[in-house]
Amino acid sequence: MYDFLIAPFVEFGFMQRALAGSLMLSLGACPVGVFLMLRRMSLTGDAMAHAILPGAAVGFLFFGLQIVPMTIGGLVAGVIVAVGAGAVSRFTVQKEDASMAAFYLISLALGVLMVSLRGSSVDLMHVLFGTVLALNDEALILIAAIAAITLTTLLVFWRAIVAECLDPLFLRSVSRLGTPVHFIFLGLVVLNLVGGFQALGTLLSVGLMMLPAAAARFWTTRVEPMCALAVAIGFGSCIAGLLLSYHAALPSGPAIILSAGLVYLVSTIFGTRGVFNTRIRRHRHRTA
Repeated sequence: MYDFLIAPFVEFGFMQRALAGSLMLSLGACPVGVFLMLRRMSLTGDAMAHAILPGAAVGFLFFGLQIVPMTIGGLVAGVIVAVGAGAVSRFTVQKEDASMAAFYLISLALGVLMVSLRGSSVDLMHVLFGTVLALNDEALILIAAIAAITLTTLLVFWRAIVAECLDPLFLRSVSRLGTPVHFIFLGLVVLNLVGGFQALGTLLSVGLMMLPAAAARFWTTRVEPMCALAVAIGFGSCIAGLLLSYHAALPSGPAIILSAGLVYLVSTIFGTRGVFNTRIRRHRHRTA
């Protein structure tokens, strides 16, 4: 048991860094995923994950696989896409989901093209799928800073974010925080996707944000326990995925996301609000 569960994290530095980075990423991204899900903006998170690709690609073109330029580029691109999609939905007849999808497709194609101009297929795979087993100290510092900023912001604006999530019109009618909180929250989404990009790439970073949150929804209806459970599921998925990657020689990023996906599937069936328990309650109600 020791050799299977503990030894990989004790004996190898790259496994320790991968574990630290993925756990810190879960700590910040999973609560944000809960609010994205409650706002019915899950696909917006996926679109935003792809939106950072052109900015990261610009950083890659000029500086190679350097963390700071790619991070700054990803942040700028994410903000541009978020503002652009919002402006299109506000000033035209097109809805936000359609405008976000359009920006997401353009960003993905443009980012892949830009990386391909200079880099190899290996570089493209690194950008798209990440290299959690190759996290260095700079990446860990970046992810830790993003997690700290996220948790601090959620703590300060918790009530406003919850209110804006459940009834944005009410919040705007009683407080001036409505619009600022919305953009603060979108900023947290972009920040955590940029952090996830370092470890899981643009295609998989949203998975660690959304799958634990979606799984937690099947176990509780309260926001605070849902966030805590999502973080716990994220932790477990990261540990399981890294162990699976180590022992079965599988890609680490997909292994983490598939572990979270397995928890989600189990939760849909056996969660307190899942299919199995829902059918039992309906049967009891009919026979009562």
